[in-house]
Amino acid sequence: MSNAIERHGPAGGPGTSIERQAPEEPWQNSEWQRLWLAVESRPWRSLAFIPAGNGASLDFTLIVAMTLSRTGMVHLGTPIQVADATHVPLSQLTAFSNEVKRCTANGQRLLVALPPAGGNAVTATIAQSMDAAVLCVLANKMTAGDSKRTLRLIGASRFLGSAIFHPHQIGL
Repeated sequence: MSNAIERHGPAGGPGTSIERQAPEEPWQNSEWQRLWLAVESRPWRSLAFIPAGNGASLDFTLIVAMTLSRTGMVHLGTPIQVADATHVPLSQLTAFSNEVKRCTANGQRLLVALPPAGGNAVTATIAQSMDAAVLCVLANKMTAGDSKRTLRLIGASRFLGSAIFHPHQIGL
């Protein structure tokens, strides 16, 4: 936790100020930092975040990607882009793929948030075009069966691993 203290009211003796600990930013949390270091353990330019199954809001993987982007930027000191592919329709798949290629060809790193693979026709195609993927499991909302189906749809070899999130960790 951060040791920063906010002071309200006049500074001075006892009883003249209210102290409260400032909330910790997610990218300063050791769990998010460990996750970042784990995904950094293998080279990639594009990394997909895929929910294990249904049970979370569509912005679940977007929150994960944005938080890890910030964590990575703090670590590396360079920008890490985030692409929201949670609503990419088939008609925009080629344009999206071309933009990903353009982005990564220029040396940028890109985190891509995807919707569940079972209910979206383009998720597997986008995930398979990335350098790697992370399976995102929302505790008590997604099952081992969901995870296995997603691994089969995408291909287990595409995944760096999986991460289990609790709703309070990502504001859900």
